[in-house]
Amino acid sequence: MFDGATKGYKRVLATVIAINVFGFVVVAVGSLWAGSASLAANTLDFAADAATYALSLWAIGRSTEVRAGAALFKSATLGGMAAAILGLAIWRATGGVTPDGDAISGLGLFGAAANLVAALLLIRYRQGDANVRSVWLCTRNDLIQCLAVAATGIVVSLTHSRWPDLIVGALLAAIFLRSAWQISAQALRESKPEGRGGRGDTITHSPSAVGPV
Repeated sequence: MFDGATKGYKRVLATVIAINVFGFVVVAVGSLWAGSASLAANTLDFAADAATYALSLWAIGRSTEVRAGAALFKSATLGGMAAAILGLAIWRATGGVTPDGDAISGLGLFGAAANLVAALLLIRYRQGDANVRSVWLCTRNDLIQCLAVAATGIVVSLTHSRWPDLIVGALLAAIFLRSAWQISAQALRESKPEGRGGRGDTITHSPSAVGPV
């Protein structure tokens, strides 16, 4: 199974990390200005992705157990983000302040563009072990999330209500939880000898050997 141990994949992953660091800085500033729960989800997501992708890069080429452990850590991070976003949405629900819809849409589109570039770079590597696949799943989900955030801004502007933003924030938290579950399940399977087909750490280093999604 492809574990990412190629120079090409490592270069792509380093580029994706840089994209997420830049996205975090831009969206963090915009989130504070707009007062949006969905943008706060975006901010946390960019930050967590940059950190966990760096962990993925570190884990490449190491033992199956180490790679599976890294994937489990990323899964726990996603679960923590989901809890934080739900808490923020609940807090914002009691505040009664309507966020800036135009800012939400603009920054949502910015995030979508950034994640589209990352997804196009990663699509060739969308299958692999839990460490590799978790990067693809997170990037794919981030693209969907940013498009949802952009649409939320339009609805907020039209309705002058804070509820669309809060509802989307909660839905994004649910997406994070689902991804965390998927990553954990695969990582736990791969950490067991029978999950590796009894071949220890034998792997295939070519993404072309992996079938479609």
